[in-house]
Amino acid sequence: MKRTLLPLLGLFLMCLITSQTSAQDSTMVDPSLKGQYQLMLSKSRTLDGYKLINPYRLTSFYKSVTDTIRKERQGHIGAQTKIKEQAATIAGLNNEIKGKEASLATSNARLDQISFLGIPFDKGTYNTIVWVLIILLAIALAIVTIRSAKSIQEAKYRSGLYEEIAQEYQTYKVKSNEKEKKLARELQDERNKLEELRTRGN
Repeated sequence: MKRTLLPLLGLFLMCLITSQTSAQDSTMVDPSLKGQYQLMLSKSRTLDGYKLINPYRLTSFYKSVTDTIRKERQGHIGAQTKIKEQAATIAGLNNEIKGKEASLATSNARLDQISFLGIPFDKGTYNTIVWVLIILLAIALAIVTIRSAKSIQEAKYRSGLYEEIAQEYQTYKVKSNEKEKKLARELQDERNKLEELRTRGN
């Protein structure tokens, strides 16, 4: 009888201790794994240098550990999925940026080019060619202007010479005409004298 009573009494005490432990554990302050571990160690008894741990507390701690590991794994899987989505988004944005950079480079190249007679030129080259042409045309205009001025001056000089020669010729013509008239008069006078002499001789 005593033999059957002792195990029953021990079982009853164990259930009583377990229920008290669960009631105490439900009011624990720190629900983290570290808090549960420290509570389990503080509630355990030492016997011959060994810790005697209540199986209920050990089972609760194990359950908390597995729940925590499961949550961490789910969080890790979610984080990996999010990382993959973000990597895909980043890759798409990078491709979009590359396309926009290529489009911008093409636009800048078009802005930097000027088409003249169907030939594309860079703005710098085009500006250089235009300025060289302007300078050459200005030099040619200066040369033409200088030569024209010289030609005008030469024409004026020759025109003056022509007027001077024409005036001299006119003067010479007048003098020659007067001289001719004078010679004609003198010739007429001589003829008259000769006629007079003839008439007298008869």
